[in-house]
Amino acid sequence: MYQISELAESVGLSRATLLYYEKLGLLKGKRQANGYRVYTDGDRQRLRLMQQLQAGGLSLQECRACLDGKLDREMLGQRLAVLDAEIAEKGKSRDLLAALLGQSSLKDWHERVERVAPDLHRAWLMSQGFSSAEAGLVALVSKDMNAHDAYMAGFMEVFADLDWWGPGTAEATRRALTMVPVEPETILEIGCGPGMATMTLTEATRARITATDTDEVALDKLRARVAARGLNNRIKVQNVDMAAIPTPKRPWDVIWSEGSAYILGVDKALADWRALLRPGGVLVFSDMVWRTDAPDDAVRAFLAAEYPAMATPATRVAQAKRAGYRVIGHFDIGPEGMETYYRPLAARLDALEPRLAGSRVLEDLRREIAVHEAGRGQFGYEMFVLERG
Repeated sequence: MYQISELAESVGLSRATLLYYEKLGLLKGKRQANGYRVYTDGDRQRLRLMQQLQAGGLSLQECRACLDGKLDREMLGQRLAVLDAEIAEKGKSRDLLAALLGQSSLKDWHERVERVAPDLHRAWLMSQGFSSAEAGLVALVSKDMNAHDAYMAGFMEVFADLDWWGPGTAEATRRALTMVPVEPETILEIGCGPGMATMTLTEATRARITATDTDEVALDKLRARVAARGLNNRIKVQNVDMAAIPTPKRPWDVIWSEGSAYILGVDKALADWRALLRPGGVLVFSDMVWRTDAPDDAVRAFLAAEYPAMATPATRVAQAKRAGYRVIGHFDIGPEGMETYYRPLAARLDALEPRLAGSRVLEDLRREIAVHEAGRGQFGYEMFVLERG
Protein backbone atom coordinates (compact mmCIF):
# COMPACT_ATOMS: atom_id res chain seq x y z
CA MET A 1 0.00 0.00 0.00
CA TYR A 2 1.16 3.56 -0.76
CA GLN A 3 0.31 6.83 0.84
CA ILE A 4 -0.28 9.62 -1.68
CA SER A 5 3.16 11.19 -1.23
CA GLU A 6 4.84 7.80 -1.69
CA LEU A 7 2.82 7.05 -4.81
CA ALA A 8 3.59 10.47 -6.26
CA GLU A 9 7.31 9.94 -5.72
CA SER A 10 7.24 6.45 -7.25
CA VAL A 11 5.75 7.69 -10.54
CA GLY A 12 7.49 11.08 -10.72
CA LEU A 13 4.38 13.22 -10.23
CA SER A 14 3.37 15.77 -7.61
CA ARG A 15 0.87 15.20 -4.83
CA ALA A 16 -1.29 17.99 -6.32
CA THR A 17 -1.34 16.19 -9.68
CA LEU A 18 -2.59 12.96 -8.09
CA LEU A 19 -5.33 14.86 -6.24
CA TYR A 20 -6.34 16.39 -9.59
CA TYR A 21 -6.42 12.92 -11.17
CA GLU A 22 -8.71 11.77 -8.32
CA LYS A 23 -11.01 14.69 -9.03
CA LEU A 24 -11.22 13.62 -12.69
CA GLY A 25 -11.91 10.01 -11.72
CA LEU A 26 -8.61 8.74 -13.14
CA LEU A 27 -7.44 7.50 -9.75
CA LYS A 28 -9.40 6.17 -6.76
CA GLY A 29 -7.65 5.85 -3.41
CA LYS A 30 -9.09 4.27 -0.28
CA ARG A 31 -9.51 6.55 2.70
CA GLN A 32 -8.50 4.96 5.99
CA ALA A 33 -10.06 5.58 9.39
CA ASN A 34 -7.36 8.13 10.17
CA GLY A 35 -8.34 10.09 7.03
CA TYR A 36 -5.24 9.28 4.98
CA ARG A 37 -5.60 8.00 1.42
CA VAL A 38 -3.80 4.81 0.47
CA TYR A 39 -3.24 3.27 -2.94
CA THR A 40 -2.42 -0.18 -4.25
CA ASP A 41 0.25 -1.33 -6.65
CA GLY A 42 -2.55 -1.60 -9.21
CA ASP A 43 -3.06 2.15 -8.87
CA ARG A 44 0.65 2.69 -9.44
CA GLN A 45 0.60 0.55 -12.56
CA ARG A 46 -2.52 2.36 -13.81
CA LEU A 47 -0.63 5.64 -13.52
CA ARG A 48 2.35 4.19 -15.36
CA LEU A 49 0.13 2.98 -18.21
CA MET A 50 -1.57 6.37 -18.35
CA GLN A 51 1.84 8.05 -18.67
CA GLN A 52 2.60 5.86 -21.67
CA LEU A 53 -0.71 6.76 -23.29
CA GLN A 54 -0.01 10.44 -22.69
CA ALA A 55 3.34 10.00 -24.38
CA GLY A 56 1.35 9.02 -27.48
CA GLY A 57 -0.38 12.39 -27.40
CA LEU A 58 -3.66 11.35 -25.70
CA SER A 59 -5.46 13.82 -23.47
CA LEU A 60 -6.41 12.89 -19.92
CA GLN A 61 -9.99 12.22 -20.93
CA GLU A 62 -8.82 10.03 -23.82
CA CYS A 63 -6.53 8.16 -21.42
CA ARG A 64 -9.49 7.52 -19.15
CA ALA A 65 -11.52 6.16 -22.06
CA CYS A 66 -8.71 3.79 -22.99
CA LEU A 67 -8.14 2.64 -19.41
CA ASP A 68 -11.78 2.04 -18.58
CA GLY A 69 -12.90 0.45 -21.84
CA LYS A 70 -11.82 -0.84 -25.25
CA LEU A 71 -9.42 1.16 -27.33
CA ASP A 72 -11.29 3.62 -29.53
CA ARG A 73 -9.45 2.99 -32.79
CA GLU A 74 -11.18 5.83 -34.63
CA MET A 75 -10.16 8.27 -31.92
CA LEU A 76 -6.59 6.96 -31.99
CA GLY A 77 -6.49 7.30 -35.76
CA GLN A 78 -7.59 10.92 -35.52
CA ARG A 79 -4.99 11.58 -32.84
CA LEU A 80 -2.32 9.98 -35.04
CA ALA A 81 -3.26 12.21 -37.96
CA VAL A 82 -3.02 15.31 -35.77
CA LEU A 83 0.33 14.17 -34.42
CA ASP A 84 1.67 13.49 -37.92
CA ALA A 85 0.69 17.02 -38.96
CA GLU A 86 2.37 18.47 -35.87
CA ILE A 87 5.53 16.48 -36.57
CA ALA A 88 5.59 17.72 -40.16
CA GLU A 89 5.31 21.32 -38.96
CA LYS A 90 8.00 20.74 -36.35
CA GLY A 91 10.17 19.24 -39.07
CA LYS A 92 9.76 22.38 -41.17
CA SER A 93 10.63 24.52 -38.17
CA ARG A 94 13.67 22.41 -37.46
CA ASP A 95 14.83 22.57 -41.08
CA LEU A 96 14.47 26.36 -41.15
CA LEU A 97 16.36 26.84 -37.91
CA ALA A 98 19.14 24.57 -39.17
CA ALA A 99 19.28 26.48 -42.45
CA LEU A 100 19.38 29.85 -40.70
CA LEU A 101 22.32 28.52 -38.70
CA GLY A 102 24.07 27.55 -41.93
CA GLN A 103 23.64 23.79 -41.47
CA SER A 104 21.67 23.34 -44.71
CA SER A 105 20.50 25.30 -47.75
CA LEU A 106 18.08 28.22 -47.48
CA LYS A 107 17.24 28.14 -51.20
CA ASP A 108 13.66 26.89 -50.91
CA TRP A 109 12.89 29.27 -48.05
CA HIS A 110 14.23 32.32 -49.89
CA GLU A 111 12.18 31.35 -52.95
CA ARG A 112 8.98 31.06 -50.90
CA VAL A 113 9.51 34.39 -49.15
CA GLU A 114 10.37 36.13 -52.43
CA ARG A 115 7.06 34.93 -53.89
CA VAL A 116 4.87 36.10 -51.03
CA ALA A 117 6.67 39.17 -49.61
CA PRO A 118 9.44 40.39 -51.94
CA ASP A 119 9.78 43.89 -50.49
CA LEU A 120 9.95 42.68 -46.90
CA HIS A 121 12.29 39.89 -48.00
CA ARG A 122 14.82 42.44 -49.28
CA ALA A 123 14.32 44.66 -46.23
CA TRP A 124 14.89 41.72 -43.91
CA LEU A 125 18.06 40.75 -45.77
CA MET A 126 19.31 44.32 -45.39
CA SER A 127 18.62 44.11 -41.66
CA GLN A 128 20.97 41.10 -41.63
CA GLY A 129 23.78 43.26 -42.98
CA PHE A 130 23.40 43.04 -46.77
CA SER A 131 23.34 46.18 -48.91
CA SER A 132 20.23 46.66 -51.03
CA ALA A 133 22.19 45.49 -54.09
CA GLU A 134 23.40 42.38 -52.30
CA ALA A 135 19.89 41.72 -50.95
CA GLY A 136 18.60 41.60 -54.52
CA LEU A 137 21.32 39.14 -55.48
CA VAL A 138 20.59 36.93 -52.47
CA ALA A 139 16.87 36.98 -53.24
CA LEU A 140 17.15 36.22 -56.96
CA VAL A 141 20.57 34.69 -57.63
CA SER A 142 22.32 32.88 -54.76
CA LYS A 143 19.11 32.31 -52.73
CA ASP A 144 21.10 31.40 -49.65
CA MET A 145 22.25 34.17 -47.34
CA ASN A 146 24.70 31.83 -45.59
CA ALA A 147 26.38 30.63 -48.78
CA HIS A 148 26.02 33.88 -50.74
CA ASP A 149 29.70 34.80 -50.93
CA ALA A 150 30.81 31.34 -52.06
CA TYR A 151 27.99 31.11 -54.59
CA MET A 152 28.74 34.52 -56.07
CA ALA A 153 32.44 33.67 -56.32
CA GLY A 154 31.58 30.72 -58.56
CA PHE A 155 28.98 32.77 -60.40
CA MET A 156 31.48 35.52 -61.18
CA GLU A 157 34.05 32.97 -62.31
CA VAL A 158 31.55 31.97 -65.00
CA PHE A 159 30.67 35.49 -66.08
CA ALA A 160 34.05 37.19 -65.78
CA ASP A 161 35.03 36.27 -69.35
CA LEU A 162 31.61 36.90 -70.91
CA ASP A 163 30.63 40.11 -72.68
CA TRP A 164 26.87 39.70 -72.39
CA TRP A 165 25.54 39.20 -68.86
CA GLY A 166 21.94 39.02 -70.01
CA PRO A 167 19.89 38.82 -73.22
CA GLY A 168 20.26 41.71 -75.63
CA THR A 169 21.78 42.91 -78.89
CA ALA A 170 23.26 46.12 -80.21
CA GLU A 171 20.43 46.14 -82.77
CA ALA A 172 17.78 46.07 -80.02
CA THR A 173 19.53 48.93 -78.21
CA ARG A 174 19.64 50.99 -81.42
CA ARG A 175 16.00 50.23 -82.22
CA ALA A 176 14.89 51.42 -78.78
CA LEU A 177 17.01 54.54 -79.17
CA THR A 178 15.22 55.43 -82.42
CA MET A 179 11.96 55.50 -80.44
CA VAL A 180 13.27 58.11 -77.98
CA PRO A 181 11.61 61.38 -79.06
CA VAL A 182 14.46 63.63 -77.91
CA GLU A 183 18.17 63.90 -78.66
CA PRO A 184 19.52 63.17 -75.17
CA GLU A 185 22.33 65.20 -73.70
CA THR A 186 22.62 63.01 -70.60
CA ILE A 187 21.97 59.30 -70.09
CA LEU A 188 22.05 57.40 -66.81
CA GLU A 189 22.56 53.69 -67.40
CA ILE A 190 21.51 51.50 -64.48
CA GLY A 191 22.91 47.97 -64.27
CA CYS A 192 25.36 48.50 -67.10
CA GLY A 193 27.27 45.24 -66.57
CA PRO A 194 30.36 44.99 -68.79
CA GLY A 195 29.02 47.82 -70.94
CA MET A 196 27.76 46.32 -74.19
CA ALA A 197 24.76 48.66 -74.31
CA THR A 198 26.95 51.50 -73.04
CA MET A 199 29.19 51.24 -76.07
CA THR A 200 26.22 51.19 -78.44
CA LEU A 201 24.67 54.24 -76.78
CA THR A 202 27.99 56.06 -77.09
CA GLU A 203 28.23 55.27 -80.78
CA ALA A 204 24.61 56.21 -81.53
CA THR A 205 24.34 59.46 -79.52
CA ARG A 206 26.37 62.45 -78.48
CA ALA A 207 25.18 62.19 -74.89
CA ARG A 208 27.31 62.17 -71.78
CA ILE A 209 26.71 58.78 -70.16
CA THR A 210 26.99 57.76 -66.52
CA ALA A 211 27.15 53.97 -66.41
CA THR A 212 26.41 52.38 -63.02
CA ASP A 213 26.55 48.92 -61.51
CA THR A 214 27.66 47.35 -58.23
CA ASP A 215 29.86 44.59 -59.63
CA GLU A 216 33.49 45.68 -59.86
CA VAL A 217 34.40 42.87 -62.27
CA ALA A 218 31.83 44.17 -64.74
CA LEU A 219 32.80 47.79 -64.14
CA ASP A 220 36.49 47.01 -64.70
CA LYS A 221 35.62 45.44 -68.07
CA LEU A 222 33.70 48.57 -69.00
CA ARG A 223 36.50 50.86 -67.79
CA ALA A 224 38.92 48.96 -70.03
CA ARG A 225 36.58 49.46 -73.01
CA VAL A 226 36.24 53.16 -72.25
CA ALA A 227 40.00 53.63 -71.94
CA ALA A 228 40.74 51.64 -75.12
CA ARG A 229 38.44 53.90 -77.14
CA GLY A 230 39.45 57.12 -75.46
CA LEU A 231 35.94 57.86 -74.20
CA ASN A 232 36.71 59.01 -70.67
CA ASN A 233 35.38 62.47 -71.52
CA ARG A 234 31.93 61.04 -72.39
CA ILE A 235 31.46 57.99 -70.17
CA LYS A 236 31.64 58.11 -66.39
CA VAL A 237 31.74 54.63 -64.78
CA GLN A 238 30.47 54.48 -61.19
CA ASN A 239 29.75 51.84 -58.57
CA VAL A 240 26.23 52.84 -57.52
CA ASP A 241 23.45 50.78 -55.95
CA MET A 242 20.36 51.02 -58.14
CA ALA A 243 18.22 51.31 -55.02
CA ALA A 244 20.19 54.31 -53.76
CA ILE A 245 20.88 56.48 -56.80
CA PRO A 246 21.48 60.06 -55.63
CA THR A 247 19.21 62.80 -56.90
CA PRO A 248 21.12 64.69 -59.64
CA LYS A 249 21.49 68.47 -59.72
CA ARG A 250 19.94 68.32 -63.18
CA PRO A 251 17.41 65.54 -63.87
CA TRP A 252 18.40 62.99 -66.50
CA ASP A 253 17.20 63.18 -70.10
CA VAL A 254 17.20 59.37 -70.43
CA ILE A 255 17.54 56.47 -68.02
CA TRP A 256 18.58 53.18 -69.63
CA SER A 257 18.39 49.77 -67.95
CA GLU A 258 18.65 46.54 -69.92
CA GLY A 259 17.76 43.44 -67.92
CA SER A 260 18.23 44.97 -64.46
CA ALA A 261 14.90 46.42 -63.30
CA TYR A 262 13.77 43.00 -62.02
CA ILE A 263 16.46 43.09 -59.32
CA LEU A 264 14.80 46.11 -57.75
CA GLY A 265 11.30 45.05 -58.77
CA VAL A 266 9.66 46.63 -61.81
CA ASP A 267 7.07 48.62 -59.86
CA LYS A 268 9.71 50.07 -57.55
CA ALA A 269 12.08 50.77 -60.43
CA LEU A 270 9.35 52.63 -62.34
CA ALA A 271 8.56 54.77 -59.30
CA ASP A 272 12.11 55.43 -58.10
CA TRP A 273 13.62 56.15 -61.50
CA ARG A 274 10.79 58.43 -62.61
CA ALA A 275 11.83 60.84 -59.88
CA LEU A 276 15.30 61.09 -61.47
CA LEU A 277 13.98 62.05 -64.94
CA ARG A 278 13.20 65.53 -66.18
CA PRO A 279 9.60 66.16 -67.34
CA GLY A 280 9.38 64.55 -70.76
CA GLY A 281 12.44 62.45 -70.02
CA VAL A 282 12.51 58.82 -71.16
CA LEU A 283 13.02 55.53 -69.37
CA VAL A 284 14.09 52.54 -71.47
CA PHE A 285 14.25 49.13 -69.82
CA SER A 286 14.08 45.49 -70.85
CA ASP A 287 12.53 42.67 -68.87
CA MET A 288 11.81 38.97 -69.23
CA VAL A 289 8.13 38.41 -70.05
CA TRP A 290 5.68 35.64 -70.82
CA ARG A 291 4.80 35.04 -74.49
CA THR A 292 2.01 32.57 -73.71
CA ASP A 293 -0.76 32.17 -71.18
CA ALA A 294 -0.19 28.41 -71.02
CA PRO A 295 3.53 27.62 -70.66
CA ASP A 296 4.74 24.07 -70.13
CA ASP A 297 4.57 22.96 -66.50
CA ALA A 298 8.35 22.62 -66.19
CA VAL A 299 8.92 26.09 -67.65
CA ARG A 300 6.28 27.65 -65.41
CA ALA A 301 7.67 25.93 -62.30
CA PHE A 302 11.25 27.02 -63.02
CA LEU A 303 10.36 30.66 -63.65
CA ALA A 304 7.99 30.76 -60.69
CA ALA A 305 11.07 30.08 -58.56
CA GLU A 306 13.58 32.17 -60.50
CA TYR A 307 11.43 35.22 -61.28
CA PRO A 308 8.11 35.02 -59.43
CA ALA A 309 7.11 38.57 -60.44
CA MET A 310 7.49 37.82 -64.17
CA ALA A 311 4.53 39.13 -66.19
CA THR A 312 3.26 39.72 -69.72
CA PRO A 313 4.11 42.81 -71.81
CA ALA A 314 0.53 44.03 -71.30
CA THR A 315 0.96 43.88 -67.52
CA ARG A 316 4.20 45.88 -67.70
CA VAL A 317 2.51 48.48 -69.92
CA ALA A 318 -0.31 48.83 -67.37
CA GLN A 319 2.23 49.20 -64.56
CA ALA A 320 4.05 51.93 -66.49
CA LYS A 321 0.85 53.90 -67.05
CA ARG A 322 -0.09 53.65 -63.37
CA ALA A 323 3.39 54.92 -62.47
CA GLY A 324 2.86 58.07 -64.55
CA TYR A 325 4.50 57.25 -67.88
CA ARG A 326 3.31 57.53 -71.45
CA VAL A 327 4.16 54.33 -73.28
CA ILE A 328 5.97 55.31 -76.47
CA GLY A 329 6.35 51.70 -77.53
CA HIS A 330 7.71 48.26 -76.76
CA PHE A 331 9.03 45.29 -78.75
CA ASP A 332 10.39 41.77 -78.52
CA ILE A 333 14.19 41.75 -78.73
CA GLY A 334 13.82 38.44 -80.57
CA PRO A 335 15.54 35.06 -80.38
CA GLU A 336 18.84 36.65 -81.44
CA GLY A 337 18.98 38.52 -78.16
CA MET A 338 18.49 35.30 -76.22
CA GLU A 339 21.15 33.43 -78.19
CA THR A 340 23.62 36.29 -77.81
CA TYR A 341 23.53 35.51 -74.09
CA TYR A 342 22.93 31.76 -73.90
CA ARG A 343 25.36 30.47 -76.56
CA PRO A 344 28.50 31.96 -74.96
CA LEU A 345 27.21 31.03 -71.50
CA ALA A 346 26.82 27.36 -72.49
CA ALA A 347 30.32 27.33 -73.99
CA ARG A 348 31.74 28.91 -70.83
CA LEU A 349 30.10 26.28 -68.64
CA ASP A 350 31.55 23.53 -70.80
CA ALA A 351 35.02 25.01 -70.33
CA LEU A 352 34.60 25.29 -66.55
CA GLU A 353 32.92 21.90 -66.06
CA PRO A 354 35.99 20.25 -64.44
CA ARG A 355 36.35 23.07 -61.91
CA LEU A 356 32.67 23.59 -61.10
CA ALA A 357 31.46 19.98 -61.23
CA GLY A 358 28.93 19.37 -58.46
CA SER A 359 28.49 23.06 -57.61
CA ARG A 360 25.06 24.64 -57.37
CA VAL A 361 26.21 27.45 -59.67
CA LEU A 362 26.84 24.98 -62.47
CA GLU A 363 23.59 23.11 -61.79
CA ASP A 364 21.53 26.32 -61.69
CA LEU A 365 22.95 27.72 -64.93
CA ARG A 366 22.65 24.38 -66.74
CA ARG A 367 19.02 24.21 -65.66
CA GLU A 368 18.43 27.76 -66.89
CA ILE A 369 19.86 26.93 -70.30
CA ALA A 370 17.75 23.76 -70.47
CA VAL A 371 14.59 25.74 -69.71
CA HIS A 372 15.54 28.29 -72.36
CA GLU A 373 15.82 25.49 -74.91
CA ALA A 374 12.58 23.82 -73.80
CA GLY A 375 10.64 27.06 -73.53
CA ARG A 376 11.44 28.68 -76.88
CA GLY A 377 8.55 30.94 -77.81
CA GLN A 378 7.03 30.74 -74.33
CA PHE A 379 9.02 33.59 -72.82
CA GLY A 380 11.56 36.18 -73.90
CA TYR A 381 12.78 39.73 -73.39
CA GLU A 382 10.77 42.84 -74.13
CA MET A 383 12.15 46.36 -74.51
CA PHE A 384 9.96 49.20 -73.19
CA VAL A 385 10.31 52.89 -74.06
CA LEU A 386 8.44 55.19 -71.67
CA GLU A 387 8.12 58.96 -71.42
CA ARG A 388 7.70 60.60 -68.04
CA GLY A 389 4.32 62.30 -67.93
